Amino acid sequence: MADNFGKGCHLHLIDGSAFIFRAFHALPPLTRKSDGLPVGAVQGFCNMLQQYIVKDHGADAPTHIAVIFDKGSHTFRNEMYDLYKANRDEMPEDLRPQIPLTRRATEAFNIACKELEGFEADDIIATLAVQAREAGGRVTIVSSDKDLMQLVGDGVEMFDAMKNRRIDREGVEEKFGVGPERVVDVQALAGDSVDNVPGAPGIGIKTAALLINEFGSLEELLDRAEEIKQPKRRQTLIEKREQIELSKRLVQLDESVALDFGLDDLELRDPEPDALLAFLAEMEFRSLSRRVAEALGTDAPVIPDVVAEAAAADVPEAPAFEESDYTSVTDKAQLEAWIAKARERGWVAVDTETTGLNEMTCDLVGVSLAVEAGEACYIPLAHREAGAEDLFGGAALLDGQIDMEAALAALKPLLEDPAVMKIGQNMKYDAKVLARYGIDIAPIDDTMLMSYAMHAGQHGHGMDTLSERYLGHTPIPIKDLIGTGKSQITFDQVPLDKAVRYAAEDADITLRLAQMFKPQLHRNRVTRVYEGLERPLVPVLAQMERNGIRVDRDALSRMSGAFAQKMAQLEEEIHALAGESFNVGSPAQLGEILFDKMGLEGGKRGKNGKYSTGADILEDLATEHDLPRRVLDWRQLSKLKSTYTDALQEHINPDTGRVHTSYSIAGANTGRLASNDPNLQNIPVRSEEGRRIREAFVADAGKVLVSLDYSQIELRILAHMAGIEELKEAFREGQDIHALTASEMFNVPLDEMTPDVRRQAKAINFGVIYGISGFGLARNLRIPRAEAQGFIDRYFERFPGIRAYMDDTVAFAKEHKRVETLFGRVIHTPEIAAKGPRAGFAKRAAINAPIQGTAADIIRRAMVRMPDAIADLPVKMLLQVHDELLFEVEEGAVNDLIGVAKTVMEGAAEPVVKLDVPLVVDAGQGPNWAAAH
Repeated sequence: MADNFGKGCHLHLIDGSAFIFRAFHALPPLTRKSDGLPVGAVQGFCNMLQQYIVKDHGADAPTHIAVIFDKGSHTFRNEMYDLYKANRDEMPEDLRPQIPLTRRATEAFNIACKELEGFEADDIIATLAVQAREAGGRVTIVSSDKDLMQLVGDGVEMFDAMKNRRIDREGVEEKFGVGPERVVDVQALAGDSVDNVPGAPGIGIKTAALLINEFGSLEELLDRAEEIKQPKRRQTLIEKREQIELSKRLVQLDESVALDFGLDDLELRDPEPDALLAFLAEMEFRSLSRRVAEALGTDAPVIPDVVAEAAAADVPEAPAFEESDYTSVTDKAQLEAWIAKARERGWVAVDTETTGLNEMTCDLVGVSLAVEAGEACYIPLAHREAGAEDLFGGAALLDGQIDMEAALAALKPLLEDPAVMKIGQNMKYDAKVLARYGIDIAPIDDTMLMSYAMHAGQHGHGMDTLSERYLGHTPIPIKDLIGTGKSQITFDQVPLDKAVRYAAEDADITLRLAQMFKPQLHRNRVTRVYEGLERPLVPVLAQMERNGIRVDRDALSRMSGAFAQKMAQLEEEIHALAGESFNVGSPAQLGEILFDKMGLEGGKRGKNGKYSTGADILEDLATEHDLPRRVLDWRQLSKLKSTYTDALQEHINPDTGRVHTSYSIAGANTGRLASNDPNLQNIPVRSEEGRRIREAFVADAGKVLVSLDYSQIELRILAHMAGIEELKEAFREGQDIHALTASEMFNVPLDEMTPDVRRQAKAINFGVIYGISGFGLARNLRIPRAEAQGFIDRYFERFPGIRAYMDDTVAFAKEHKRVETLFGRVIHTPEIAAKGPRAGFAKRAAINAPIQGTAADIIRRAMVRMPDAIADLPVKMLLQVHDELLFEVEEGAVNDLIGVAKTVMEGAAEPVVKLDVPLVVDAGQGPNWAAAH
């Protein structure tokens, strides 16, 4: 216990392991330049520790603080139960040498660093929390770990530093359905698959909470288990009592660990500048050293550029965000002054604030500009006064705003000036919003796409992520301004003082990121990718999204009715096969039918005690039995109905009568575009029902839809990259590649080829690109696994160059932690050295990424060139779906379009890459998408 620790003292206990793993998984790999030592997790850990220390905690400021670590993996719980945490993955190889460095980092910050053999960090935290509470002090546990929630209450709270959120008694009740004093009872029943705590099979958190609230305690529940009305639940509680009681002992924290230190040893101390900066210099953390030195009022150590952090090189010095000069622009003279500043600089960061996230329907509320780091403004245009109505019954505009029409008229020449670079974060959004107000913003730079070009596969590219990672600054959360849920407001209702700080900060952050990222593009050898594939695609996609595609609402309604009837028919067939009626949409009931009643193999229960009936399980079973096949068909129809024929009707824009999807440029690591809100890329085309949905996508009167689709582009790229002469020759001669593969593998002459054999070869051809396993191919073809594996084995025997390509690609990825496309796109592979189930996925992703990424690069190049090529034709480019481009063209210009578009697409790789095989584009036309494809 403490001698001086008492009332008025506040102890902060940081869960060290949580900080470490957060840093390791959130940040890209980083090695010390001088010797290659992995230090990425150490850097992230130091950043989080420094940010937490300098944070203004107000009345919650600590008087005492400690970082608590786990020491080893074997604790007293393993003596109770040898399978405790037995299913945890091994520690990643790159993380292992960093663990002791995080201890050194804690000590360098002059913070108490504690761990104890045989006990988990949670037990030490529990013991210290109890001691502090008994001494009359307060405790804040810095963690989001649910196991620590049993400690909350009576002066002990938790703080989730990642989400900047406090967890009090109400937060625990929201999580577990019970108060902190009954958390262990709920955990004992529900178990924990992560820690391998068995619990009571079939009982999850919600059910456990209901039982504990009804009976008062776990002990009372077990003693009165005979009173439970549900037979299966009653039987589980009676038969599994010992297992449940063991589970409670496993999850119960030890609050009386014998510690060799006291609370007074944890008193808050200022860092010793020399010791801390020496450690940071040793780790070669250049930017962090500078920030820490500034905070300590001393000079940063000199770290030679050759061993400095790559991310910090050549970054201009910038003022702290707290010192930034943010202003509100409320009259024309002020606005003209900012416009003049932007013209003088030759650049300006731009951000728009709107009433929503749909660029086609939201209203513009204001515009923010930044011309230098720390120098930004917000131009409010349409903020409204709550409770005051205008002449039309809407909320009246606040005073002190520039007239929107006048402001946009002043901004338009600047935003369209070719001599001034406009910088944005996800500029496609702002471009679409401004286009609706008559402004064609150009030229542009986009910090999201700069990050994507350099760091695909390493982390996300949203502004908050980039700001925290590269600027060490957490932006103001939007929910702090507009709230959440039913009480959420739109941005035009946000008070001006808060709006100014938020909006100007966004522009400021964007400018700082651009100044950091722009010089790094060349050093990372991705300038051509950014300049040629990413940035020029923004205006192309923005225009395509604004074009949209017409959808026949009545056709969708008819399809929904037809799908409902077909689903009812399938339900009857499924019930007949099962021998009883049940809810086909209930995974629990389906699992009982498949595995309990029918006795099919492969049943696995989850932590909730219910059988898993995911698509992978049913695909396996479908190779042996009709019932799971019918269920898969039923689910497919259910998904088509809910996701497309029903939901698409809600996405039809009332003003245009068209559906306007939005493409994510930086969504997939390989460069493939992702379609969202609605997703038009995942409409199935292999099933008759899926193809029917495309019939509802129609052309305007007097126009035709034209589809141009690359033929087998990924197989062609594989033939080129792997150097498979047989495949290259076949492509040059225009042979049917799937028939050729079938003939080569199954010794079937081409003139005797059957559709079924060709279909199997096609599945293998495309499956190999994605590293398909025997299991996966068996599912796709619905054949036994052994037969499927035999197909794959024969494929590699016939085309050994493909196996060599795969092995070489994986070896390159392991050595360099990245792979590349033929056009220089870099896809980082930080998981390539993973162990366990993740290893197979990481290898397959590394093998496929150069192929899929090259295909994505080619169609991007085609899209970028297309607007100029079709500028003189009466045509609009509407959609991009994987390897296909869809156009709407006047009937008389169809052949002209096909000729021009085929030329652009088939020549898109050149002159950067000269493929050994020709690119071939198939064209189709019709009144609807299905007919055109």
